[in-house]
Amino acid sequence: MQENKLFVPSVWPNVDIEALSFASKFLLIYGALMGLACGLTFVVSLYDERTLREVGIWMKPMKFMAATALFAWTTVWLTELANSAVTHGQAYLGICALLVITSLFEVVYITYQASQGEASHYNISDPWHALMFGLMALAAVGLTASQGWLAWALWKARPIGPLSVTTWGVIIGLTLTFVLSTISGFMLGGNQPPSGSGMPIVGWHLYKDIRPSHFLGVHAQQLIPLWGIVVDRLFGNDATSALTVGCVLYVMVWGLLTWSSLSS
Repeated sequence: MQENKLFVPSVWPNVDIEALSFASKFLLIYGALMGLACGLTFVVSLYDERTLREVGIWMKPMKFMAATALFAWTTVWLTELANSAVTHGQAYLGICALLVITSLFEVVYITYQASQGEASHYNISDPWHALMFGLMALAAVGLTASQGWLAWALWKARPIGPLSVTTWGVIIGLTLTFVLSTISGFMLGGNQPPSGSGMPIVGWHLYKDIRPSHFLGVHAQQLIPLWGIVVDRLFGNDATSALTVGCVLYVMVWGLLTWSSLSS
């Protein structure tokens, strides 16, 4: 089974940052800027008590900024983990451009609307806001499609011989991110969650709220590859079976959460 580089503290110092592609460096910087923006927005929120649907107006921008930072960093990490040569190809450059353009559009519009004390999502109060809501939906699909595209690029560039379980975890996780988050995203677009703060930190509700299943869809990008890493290193000859079982259970939980949110 081939050796893979993993961005963890014990290995990170051995990674040559200078050897990373321009696109990967750009994504790392982009993610850092999103993290910085999230921190600055948090400071602003401490002095702005305005709310929208009983939630602080800056909560949504902060969530999207943090999620975008994680999404960008994970894209670099997973590509390096599975096949670093892909990061120097034209397809990867397009993937990164798609990720940045779509996510930046969403973050900028959501933040602007928050500054005005107005909703970004589900705001169809006039033709302009209805158009922007529709464009956000397209941007969200484009953002998750970048991960499906990356999965395809990694598959096409696979070396001769069997793939490691870790690499399979990356490809499956990226694919599920595109499929599950797109499905739940369209459902979420037509079913506005209840108002109010909901559960601590995440803000979800336990009824009529598709956001929990959408969260699982989006974060298959991290969770499935992490499971692949664990089983590859700990389960020996049973790693492939363990990865399969984990992926099946993951999709089942996503389906259960989606069904329960629609039926409650």
